[in-house]
Amino acid sequence: MRILIVGAGAVGGYFGARLAAAGRDVTFLVRAGRAEQLRRTGLIVKSPQGDLSIQPKLLLAAEIVEPFDLIVLSTKAYSLDAAIQDFAPAVSPQTMILPLLNGMRHFDILVARFGESAVLGGSTRIVSDLSPEGHVLQFGPWHDMVFGERDKSVTPGIEALGATLQGCGFPTMLSPDILAALWMKWTMLSSLAGTTCLLRGTIGEIEAATGGVETVRAIIAESAAISAANGYPQKPDFLEQHTARMTEPGSALTASMFRDLQKGAPVEADHILGDFLARGRAHGVAAPLLEAAYVQLSIYSASLSQK
Repeated sequence: MRILIVGAGAVGGYFGARLAAAGRDVTFLVRAGRAEQLRRTGLIVKSPQGDLSIQPKLLLAAEIVEPFDLIVLSTKAYSLDAAIQDFAPAVSPQTMILPLLNGMRHFDILVARFGESAVLGGSTRIVSDLSPEGHVLQFGPWHDMVFGERDKSVTPGIEALGATLQGCGFPTMLSPDILAALWMKWTMLSSLAGTTCLLRGTIGEIEAATGGVETVRAIIAESAAISAANGYPQKPDFLEQHTARMTEPGSALTASMFRDLQKGAPVEADHILGDFLARGRAHGVAAPLLEAAYVQLSIYSASLSQK
């Protein structure tokens, strides 16, 4: 299976490097600046799961001359339109597109361009970042990937994908209901991003503040209510585990959106929180704390666009 990883950032770089190191046929679609950096240093991964250093196969958008079997899309949501323009020449009627973006809005965009059958559902649990030198830094125990057909079918293509992903150094699972898995992650992510971006601190700092735990619990309740209203009620054991993680004393946990905010970088507020809130409003669900977080992030994003 010929695999095209769109980008070589914190997520695509990590999983692409693992796949390549396991002998899979992996090419990274990158911009000129990142290509120059990777040709000079190689793709370096620093991880508790084991470090890697590979010389990746690289491709610029203008160099695409034939389709790929699988396209793994792990760009930030605000880069989606540009990424589609870049990788579109690599798509044939048989190509599978596996987006690892958060939220759901990207499905409408990808399906409109490439059709229902081309677009799979996918999700990851990973905390990773790029160092100033362009190395992929992965933190903590999680580095898994879940995938599946959005209509719950088990096709020859999805079975072939499952076989390709096995034995590559990270846990994988073919989900019987990938949309349910995506809603669970969206519930978790919206509450983590909403909490850390609204309150501007780590989970440990928020837990230690007066009223912090109560505010966290209220934000989780808002997120769970939106998911339930859309047909995906979250199980009590998941909410209990998530609440424990979100109120852990001394935890350094933050959302990647909060880390982007601290860097002065663009954030995925519209894709993760804006769309989530819109789906809640469509069912009459009020979420004032998440709304406040989104308003704050919208002000921040507007200030970036004026620079």
